[in-house]
Amino acid sequence: MEKAAGSAAVGGSYPQKNAEILSSQYGINLFLAGLLLTFAWAVHAVGISKSHLLSYLITLMLIQLLWMLWYLCRSCTQRRLIRDKDTHAGARWLKCGITLFAVITLILDSFKIGYYIDFSNCLSPTEGIFPVTHAVHTILQVYFLWCHAKDVIQSFKTLERFGVIHSVFTNLLLWTNGVLTESKHQLNEHKERLITLGFGNITIVLDDHAPQCNCTTTTLCSIFSQGIYYLYPFNIEYHILASTMLYVLWKNIGRKVEHHQQNKTPFKFHGITVGMIFGLIVLTSTIAIVVVYLIQIGGSKIKSELALTMFYLHAIFVLALMCTAGIVALLIYRLEDRSLDNSKNPARKLDAELLVGTAAGSWLLSWGSILAIICAQAHPKYTWYNLPYSVLVIIEKYIQNLFIIESIHREQEKVNDDIKTLRIVTVSCGSTLSLTPLYKEIYNGRATRDTGEVPCLFKGSICGRENDGAGVDTEETGQDNSSVMHSASDFSFCSRSSVTNNKRRILKNIAAFLFLCNLSLWIPPAFGCRPEYDNGLEEIVFGFEPWIIVVNLAMPFSIFYRMHSAASLFEVNCKT
Repeated sequence: MEKAAGSAAVGGSYPQKNAEILSSQYGINLFLAGLLLTFAWAVHAVGISKSHLLSYLITLMLIQLLWMLWYLCRSCTQRRLIRDKDTHAGARWLKCGITLFAVITLILDSFKIGYYIDFSNCLSPTEGIFPVTHAVHTILQVYFLWCHAKDVIQSFKTLERFGVIHSVFTNLLLWTNGVLTESKHQLNEHKERLITLGFGNITIVLDDHAPQCNCTTTTLCSIFSQGIYYLYPFNIEYHILASTMLYVLWKNIGRKVEHHQQNKTPFKFHGITVGMIFGLIVLTSTIAIVVVYLIQIGGSKIKSELALTMFYLHAIFVLALMCTAGIVALLIYRLEDRSLDNSKNPARKLDAELLVGTAAGSWLLSWGSILAIICAQAHPKYTWYNLPYSVLVIIEKYIQNLFIIESIHREQEKVNDDIKTLRIVTVSCGSTLSLTPLYKEIYNGRATRDTGEVPCLFKGSICGRENDGAGVDTEETGQDNSSVMHSASDFSFCSRSSVTNNKRRILKNIAAFLFLCNLSLWIPPAFGCRPEYDNGLEEIVFGFEPWIIVVNLAMPFSIFYRMHSAASLFEVNCKT
């Protein structure tokens, strides 16, 4: 009988495994077809226009909309059923972050609609349909993620796997489209800047996809066309966050969840003042550097060189601070004896893989810059700052990844269930005086009342008692022998607690500081401050086209790494 049951269980897993493989292959082919279509439009392939790409994306979004509506309707009819939830997936702060990016994405869609209206005489109707469809898709998808990101789907599993994986790769294609459009705009600006730096030996041909007609309202067209490219970074982050949340939902389909209480870890500003102050200083100075950089770069050769030098010096200082903070945090972890949580957790596993995978993008750029500095025959003065900058980028990500991955895998401190109260005992003038006891409920978070009998604080050593007259008379004879033991035990407990609290406070400040630093380092590349484009040395060594291809492939992962690191560090701060 046991063998039959075991074989049935094993046999039942095969259809689900096949469904997982088939759905993943469906998603990959969907993505590759869209990727090839995007590439064909980017290189001006014969017979491929932007309307073909947008039609494909519109079709994918409409299919996803139909699936989400079907899922929401089915969930509404079964709302009384108790469903399994993955408490680690779809954290509230993550939902708030994706909502913020979605709101800015809706503003971007409204700008695109206005741009289409102004150039409607020479633009394809798909360029007007796309932002409308995308806006509806964004609104419904955010609602879907808010309500169902934690779901562990146990019914219609095969169909749901295809629906969820379709949504994952639809968002990845929308992310790719946004990255390509934004990169082409940055590339045109970069080519113009190279002229001011004196790199005249590089062939510069602008890649122009501008409409071939006049705008009906010149002022509005300028606002829409410029504003669109400043909003693209938020749209890019929105789609990559949505795809990661949907991927976790896909991995959770058919999963057996262990039912246990998940401790809530709210974010608190208390105790992280130092980290927040230093982090805000870095954030403010970074914004100022970016503004000056964008104003100075391309103005003249001297101004461009000064802008690059200023950027490198500021980045070197910030990265050095981040390396120091990360090393201190890792040293504190080495001094603690706490086991790691190795339980199955798709969300945590994905976080660790994304950190290492996306860090490879900036590592590739850094090694390219190091090789260019070593191999170049001529070295303008500002390019030498690129060497320590590139080395620090590699080291900082290495240290930070270790800190974050260990932090999210560390088990939270467990407190003995028997310890419900804490009484501070002092010894003064040969008599034991019991101060007013402090009661704290460990699990319920409520204050308990004194029932006259306090549980033992240390098994076999100290036991709290009520300070009544009878108790004092009984203990007078053995007071001299026991008072030393009581004092030593209390002092030892308080010392250990104080050391633990100090370590915890330092770790929280480090996490808060690194959180703000990663937000700071996300801003420059996201808004066009990219020295990998502008210093010109790599283009001379590797060639203009090869290096631009490397930068365009690696830069999106580097940008995403900073935002994902910031999100992970926020979680670390809450758990510490």
